[in-house]
Amino acid sequence: MVERLRNHYRIRDERALAAMERIPRHLFVPEALQSHAYADHALPIEFNQTISQPFIVARETELLEVTKDDRVLEIGAGSGYQTAVLAAVAGQVFALERIPDLAREAQARLRSLGIHNAAIKCFDGTYGWNEFAPYRGILVAAAAPEAPKALIDQLAIGGHLVIPIGTETDQRLIRITRTPEGIITEDFGPCQFVKLIGRFGWEK
Repeated sequence: MVERLRNHYRIRDERALAAMERIPRHLFVPEALQSHAYADHALPIEFNQTISQPFIVARETELLEVTKDDRVLEIGAGSGYQTAVLAAVAGQVFALERIPDLAREAQARLRSLGIHNAAIKCFDGTYGWNEFAPYRGILVAAAAPEAPKALIDQLAIGGHLVIPIGTETDQRLIRITRTPEGIITEDFGPCQFVKLIGRFGWEK
């Protein structure tokens, strides 16, 4: 999996690659799908959610450009795999997941793996988590019609928000950088995520 990310997809963030080499991805998917955990595609998890394709996990992590000195916010923790990768490259990770059972199971999974610099809370992620803002990086693991203003407001100056934006069927991976003068938006190509459900996302 990691060699494919490095050689085929040209992922250059060696810290992200090292984290994905070390973290047991199969523990974050249903038991019946564990033999497919390292394949090059997303997989279904409980409650009609997904664990992202390894390339997307690596790409979003790489685009954040965070270090061990940084706080990161994740929206849509799911099974906790992306959270675990972020915890390996950032100082602190605060993750939101709207489905209570997923949030509870993901937090327990991280603890069982000895990951203690990540906290997962059940909450509407489109509001962000203002208590610990500003964040150097904000990663959204579901697609929104537009970037929620609350998330942009919680970005540190110089920080990156990586978010899929578009319709249910036509999405682009966008990076928004907050500067003293305003925001800079970059487009990193097509992607496909589940919808970001919440007050400032999709209704259902």
